[in-house]
Amino acid sequence: MERHNVYLEYKRDTKYLLYWLINISNRIIKSSKDEATVAINTTGQTTVAGLIAMSKLIAQHDEPVPGAIFRLFGSIIQARTAINSAFQQLVGTNEDEDLKRSNASHKHFIDTLRQAFSILGGDSWRQDQSKQVSEDERDVEQVIVANMFKNLTVEADDDASSEEDEEAQPASAPRKTPRKPGKGKKGKKGKKAKKQKKTKKTPTAADADKDEIPMESVRIIEDADGIMTNYLMAVYTAVNEWIDLRTYVQGLWKEVAYQGLNGAVAGAVSNMAVSMIKQTSSAIFVDFPGHDSYETIMKTITRGDPNKAQGMFTIAKYAVDPQGRVQSKPEETAVDVKEQFLIYAYQDLVDFVTDFQLNRSGKPTKAMQAKIVNWDPKFNLRKATKQQRLDWRRSYTIKWLYDLVNVYSSIVVQRNTMKGEKHVYEQVDWSATGPWAVHRRLYGLNEFAGEITTMAMKKPGTDPRKMIQPHHVFHLQAIIDAFTVSRGWYLSTLQGHVLEAPAPGFRPRRDVDLFLDRENKRFPRGYCASVQIVKQALTKDGDRPELQNIFVLLQMEMEDFVNWLGESKYMSGLTTIPPSRFSDHDSNGLWEHSPFLCGVGLMEGLELAYIMGMSLWDKIPEPMLLIHLHNMLVQKGYLTRPVGLFQTLHDLMTESFFAGGRAPTSNFSQALLKKVGEKGAGFSKPRRQNAKEHGLTNDMHKHLDPVVNRFYQQKPTLLLCRQAEWNPDAIPDEELHFGTVMFLRRLACLNKSKIKDSPLFLRAKAAGIDEDAILEMADKLANIKKTEAGVPQAVIDSITPEGYRSMAPASLDMATGAARKTSSQVTGRDLLTFARADILSDVAGMRPFLSFNYLSSVVVFLWVFAQMEDRLSKARNRSYIDAYERPGPGDERITLVLLALADQDQDCLKIMGEAFEACRSGYMDYIYWDDLQTEPELMPRPSDSGPEACVVM
Repeated sequence: MERHNVYLEYKRDTKYLLYWLINISNRIIKSSKDEATVAINTTGQTTVAGLIAMSKLIAQHDEPVPGAIFRLFGSIIQARTAINSAFQQLVGTNEDEDLKRSNASHKHFIDTLRQAFSILGGDSWRQDQSKQVSEDERDVEQVIVANMFKNLTVEADDDASSEEDEEAQPASAPRKTPRKPGKGKKGKKGKKAKKQKKTKKTPTAADADKDEIPMESVRIIEDADGIMTNYLMAVYTAVNEWIDLRTYVQGLWKEVAYQGLNGAVAGAVSNMAVSMIKQTSSAIFVDFPGHDSYETIMKTITRGDPNKAQGMFTIAKYAVDPQGRVQSKPEETAVDVKEQFLIYAYQDLVDFVTDFQLNRSGKPTKAMQAKIVNWDPKFNLRKATKQQRLDWRRSYTIKWLYDLVNVYSSIVVQRNTMKGEKHVYEQVDWSATGPWAVHRRLYGLNEFAGEITTMAMKKPGTDPRKMIQPHHVFHLQAIIDAFTVSRGWYLSTLQGHVLEAPAPGFRPRRDVDLFLDRENKRFPRGYCASVQIVKQALTKDGDRPELQNIFVLLQMEMEDFVNWLGESKYMSGLTTIPPSRFSDHDSNGLWEHSPFLCGVGLMEGLELAYIMGMSLWDKIPEPMLLIHLHNMLVQKGYLTRPVGLFQTLHDLMTESFFAGGRAPTSNFSQALLKKVGEKGAGFSKPRRQNAKEHGLTNDMHKHLDPVVNRFYQQKPTLLLCRQAEWNPDAIPDEELHFGTVMFLRRLACLNKSKIKDSPLFLRAKAAGIDEDAILEMADKLANIKKTEAGVPQAVIDSITPEGYRSMAPASLDMATGAARKTSSQVTGRDLLTFARADILSDVAGMRPFLSFNYLSSVVVFLWVFAQMEDRLSKARNRSYIDAYERPGPGDERITLVLLALADQDQDCLKIMGEAFEACRSGYMDYIYWDDLQTEPELMPRPSDSGPEACVVM
């Protein structure tokens, strides 16, 4: 589902409209003797005046106009009118003649569109839109293409005309596929007379396709004023998105500081917002090469002077009811241009890069140092003047950027200063995927750090302004906002700068410290201690040479976590690297003063911990064996109630543990064999890999991707988003988890006739969901677009696997909300809200894949097996003797469990049940956090825009 974007929708809709007008006009000219003197459009290009000429031609020949065409007119007029009102503010008392001419061109185009709309009968259509309901649900492109082959008749005998009339369809409700004249009557009897009409027939679909002007060729030829108008539209759209997404992201970080939202969630969603800014710029400014830098955009919208632009822009807040009707007079306030358009952040970035380039030593110049030296992290912002607050924020920004670049560039700088190497800084590939990326210095922010370092390391005097793109400025603004909101300073769309007390007791490292547990106070929750303990436990348990490489990886990653996540070696000093700019207050200021860095760093840490855990699990049989065994013991009554740890893992990872995503109720040993033999893998031990093959010197995310595992291939939403470069809509359907908001949103958009062939349907079946339940769910979600009814609870219950809590309230509420919106109504903010729900669920919610310490759980698995083996050995159990004391080719534990699952040894099963009972631990004992947010409703977030409000610039 595409998100709402005024300029891109305008471009798309204009193309559709021109495609229809040009091709319909061409076919009228070809088929009518009266129009023989009119030239056929062979290029697909036309002028604004040409719209009127084509509309008159179509109207004169009484060609039916689909409702989709009238709606395109409405959409284009609405887009240009909305932006025209913004131009009126820009013009105001502005003496700029170029802007006035552009605005006049803009208005002329709108007037021309309205005239063409009326010529084609749009006024009459508008008065009777109730007849257009069925077509409203049709895809516009499909309607236009289908209509191209209809109602294009030539003069013919009355008999032929009447035959065509019998089969004609109303223009307001065209069919999905065009009728193909010349083929439909084949083989029919009693129609001999029709053979006399060979010279009087409608062109075939093949003829139409051959002569048709392709969609990609159509465009309006515009003069310089028209091109400038389009560029202004693009700029206006982009800046509006910056403002809206900044407000949303800022609200997320306020939640982190004041309401306890996990920083990894805010970090991931912030990455998606940055990706949206990048996508929009790429899509919009492809039409204006060389004019896509932040500097050019900003000079355009402020006419080169942000100070004079102050007061030209206002924001109006409209209260609207659920039907979209305005309920009260709008509130208006002037936009703080420099703040809302990110000009302060941009200027700070330019000044930092310029200052750093002067000597590239990692130290500010004396002039810069004098300006930033007195920064105080606990400065009372509420008592400060506006200028004092801006100076305080600017000092923070430049200090933090110095630390970021110094840490990121340290490996290359030290090679020069300590080893005498001769790396030329402006020629080094500083990118996050470059040759130096193998040396970890940072988590979560490597791409941004690489891009900023590239600018800072250019030769002195290199102008950075053309290198700075909108997403760089937005990214930096999000980093700054995450810190300032924690200090009680945030920006409200209508209220301006809002000041309150700093978040009580908030520490940016709060969630990172819980995850790592550097001081080993929270085992088995904390990650650091679990690495050492699981290595010791597996080594003590038996000879496992196949685990040596994963042990090396675990140790390396743990050391990198300790050295570069939450804390940095930089805090203790890096040889020949200037000390932290924050040293007067905290030498670890890079992390301690950046909730954003802590959030995105934790996000990447959780991903790596997950894929490491899954990689280890995949190399040992114990997790699979115990989940199958636990399932049988519960089914057969040897356990009166499930053991929390094993049952939760069973529920969360059903696809990984059981073939077809369904736990067996009988034939338990066959179910295990079916699963481990699904891909011919069995439980055979993988060959040992050398360090290079295993990714010791490369990207862990790629080399330990769960897809390479034999059994544990599930990817949390966070991993899917990273692989999609933080664009959730680029995640393949087949990889989405059933029950997530993103999954349900796409399910709601499926064509009913194609649902069974869709990857979403197959994905749901793989998760063990009944086919009829999937179809009913899809049907209910699709019907939501026509009614206000939600999905019935009975349907929700039928698709909720046994053992799961209902996925209902929030995920379905959001999915049904999305289903009610067309693609032109779903905003970037909406998509971030959907993604936030799914990521929160993964990190600390109802599907907490990323909150679980998979390494610590291995210690429990080994302990349960040790208990079973000890008890069975003492009882001289026959299954135990067969498995452990009689020579055989298989692994003893695999053999024992297969014998137990065969259900032939009740004594064995009883003893195994007792061993599980002795381990009454729960899933919550192994999560990194103190608690989970198990109720999936969204926390209230300070915002100027919600379901009941509409904010318009």
